[in-house]
Amino acid sequence: MKIRGERECKQCGTQWSYYETGGVECPSCGSLESVGVSEAKQHTATPDALNLTEARDLASRDDLRAAARTAKDACRRYVHRYGFISGGDLIELSPTYLAAVELRHVADIVGRAMSLTDPEEFYFVSLLRGADTGERPDPSDVPASLADARGLAYAEAVMAYRRDLDTYLDDHPDQPARQVLASLTEHVKRVRALEGDIEPTEAERLVSIAQELGTYLRDGDESALATAQSRLASIE
Repeated sequence: MKIRGERECKQCGTQWSYYETGGVECPSCGSLESVGVSEAKQHTATPDALNLTEARDLASRDDLRAAARTAKDACRRYVHRYGFISGGDLIELSPTYLAAVELRHVADIVGRAMSLTDPEEFYFVSLLRGADTGERPDPSDVPASLADARGLAYAEAVMAYRRDLDTYLDDHPDQPARQVLASLTEHVKRVRALEGDIEPTEAERLVSIAQELGTYLRDGDESALATAQSRLASIE
């Protein structure tokens, strides 16, 4: 939605950016009464960070079920509040967001499993260890039993990014970008219909297309658009 993110407190005159803080209260006096002092811009992002400290502590004590439940809740909150437009500017489909969506799916599986294989346990712990800093396991490291979770997670992440790309393009029309986005959307819908049953390398390709499209729209990088179009052609 469009909001006037640059605010001025009615009580003390302090100015701050809602785009940066995500808070409506004055940082100086705490008043909730303020006025916008800038034009309204699209804004869906929040400044929240992904905090997996508690889940990692539980995993270090070999309580993987509790770690999985805690990680799933943390990732769910983070993903629910996340957005990709900050003060009218498009931001990237970040590795942290991708890892958080995948960890939420994998943690759900781990939390419900009667037992885990060594590769499944290692993969979950690897995700948990690096998700909040954007470290994602290589597609070749995904256990076959968790490949669907990765495929579905990445499809959901790309679809979330697609929604904000669509909003961004309403204010910044670009027909080539629209065409790429439409084709990408159809591929993602197919993956979701398959419940993620694709090769991890194919899921990675869809992510790359979305990221390259974002780079093109943010930076005007024609080579990024060409690469996105080429990747699409390779799967059509």
